[in-house]
Amino acid sequence: MIERLAGLAPFRARTPWFGGDMQTLRNTFMRDHADLDPWPGERVFFRASNGDRLNGVLHAARDDRHALVVLVHGLTGCEDSAYVRASARHFLEAGYGVLRLNLRGAQPSRSDCRQMYHSGRSEDLALVFAYLAEQGYGADRMFAVGYSLGGNILLKYLAEAGPDACVSLAVSVSAPLDLSAVSRRLEAPRNRLYHRWLLDRMKLDWGGGPLDLGPAQLAALERSTSIREFDDGVVAPSNGYADAEDYYAHCAAGPRLGEIAVPTLLVHAADDPWIPAEIYRRYEMTTPSIVSIALASGGGHVGFHGKDGRWHDKAALGFFADAGGCAAHQ
Repeated sequence: MIERLAGLAPFRARTPWFGGDMQTLRNTFMRDHADLDPWPGERVFFRASNGDRLNGVLHAARDDRHALVVLVHGLTGCEDSAYVRASARHFLEAGYGVLRLNLRGAQPSRSDCRQMYHSGRSEDLALVFAYLAEQGYGADRMFAVGYSLGGNILLKYLAEAGPDACVSLAVSVSAPLDLSAVSRRLEAPRNRLYHRWLLDRMKLDWGGGPLDLGPAQLAALERSTSIREFDDGVVAPSNGYADAEDYYAHCAAGPRLGEIAVPTLLVHAADDPWIPAEIYRRYEMTTPSIVSIALASGGGHVGFHGKDGRWHDKAALGFFADAGGCAAHQ
């Protein structure tokens, strides 16, 4: 699959970031946020039915021939996450427009939201895409890239929308297709530090701002010692799910890949320390031809720091070009 993506070479790690853990940690260690000053952006807002307002930063395309790429961040991320900014620069340099979206309640939208994004809140992407379509970005002029949890939300949206999806091409990077299995992997002893770091950031995200949390959810937020406990006591009841397993079962995108009706590429690394590669191998033989899985030998979790840049960005750009979508209406 990868060999025919605009001549894309196999992933080769950049020195000294060898192995899945180093690839994963580089985003935190280096904090090398891409300079986007050459492409001024404007803040745009998307109002939900309950009054919550999502927002993002919209950077114009080089010209009307190029599509808009909507970037959807992962868990505890936002418009300024290093991987989002790096991808934004990559696509802007290629001429595309870019929207760096903040999911509901993510940092820049916190004060305007009483609810919080989660793995299955695909209705928010439907809201954003529909608004953009009203502004003149039809399906043939809109692509999307989702990272980690944002990738799962994007894939769930695509499955629900089917042929009526407002985007014509999509890419997920390190998406947790089986939420229950990923939760178990994160609780493994070898991932103890990752798990603690993620849980602390989740508590920080949910603990601030005007969120609608009852006494039971607030108590669970304080006492949770694992992500599963947090999902069980905070996320699930706040969103109408019986418990964590019910939430995972309803929101996991993996079982619904067969419902996707637009060309979609799933990028994942075999050495991702958070998401078992077996999940992707499980779906590789059963997904429709319109859904492609690129399982690289390395890259970690939303890492893919290669010798000549972030490999997943090159894969996405190659996929857009290979699928006939390098520019709209050419």
